[in-house]
Amino acid sequence: MGKIEWAMWANEQSLAAGLILLTGGIVGVAGQFRDWEFAAYAIAAGVFVCLLEYPRGKRNKGTSVERTGQYCFTVCVKSFGPLTRNYYVRAFLHAAICIPGGFLLATVLGCVCLGIASLIYLAAAIRGEQWEPILPSKESARKPVGESIKLPPQNPPPRPPAEMRRKRAEDLEAAAYVNPIAVTANDD
Repeated sequence: MGKIEWAMWANEQSLAAGLILLTGGIVGVAGQFRDWEFAAYAIAAGVFVCLLEYPRGKRNKGTSVERTGQYCFTVCVKSFGPLTRNYYVRAFLHAAICIPGGFLLATVLGCVCLGIASLIYLAAAIRGEQWEPILPSKESARKPVGESIKLPPQNPPPRPPAEMRRKRAEDLEAAAYVNPIAVTANDD
C-alpha cells in the first residue's frame, strides 16, 4: 500500500474550512451578532484561506488534477515562495487564523475545521511533504488520436476474444467456426 499524502487531505479540509468560516462570518455580520467584529474578521480570514488553498499541489505519485481556473491562483501562491510552500508555515498560519473564530458562535465550526486542517498540515510537514505547483507542461499538448480510437467498435460488449470473432464471409468455408465440442446425432 502506498504512502498517504497528507497535504492533499489538508488542502481539501482547509478549503472547506475557509468556506465555512466565510459563511459564518457573513451570518455574524448580517445578523448583527454581539461582537460582530469577530465575524468581520472571519470574512477576511475565510477569503484569505480560500485564496491560499484553492490551488491544489502536485502529487508525488500519480496524476495531479487541478481545479478549474486554478492557474492564476497558483502563480500568486507560488510567488510567495517558501512561505506558502512550507507546510509548517501553513500549519502555524491556519492555527493562528482560527483562534479569533472561536469567540463567536457563527464562526466556531469554521474555526474547528481550520484547526483540524492545521493538524493535518502539521502531519504533512513532519513527513517531509511540501507544496509543489501544478503548472502546464509543454508535453501536455494534445497528442493525435490513434486510428483505433476514431472508429467505434462494431459489435456491442461483451466482445469475444479476437480468435473467436466472426471471420469475413468472402469464403464461406473459411468463415465457418469449428465447434470444439463434438456433435453427434442422437438416434433414440
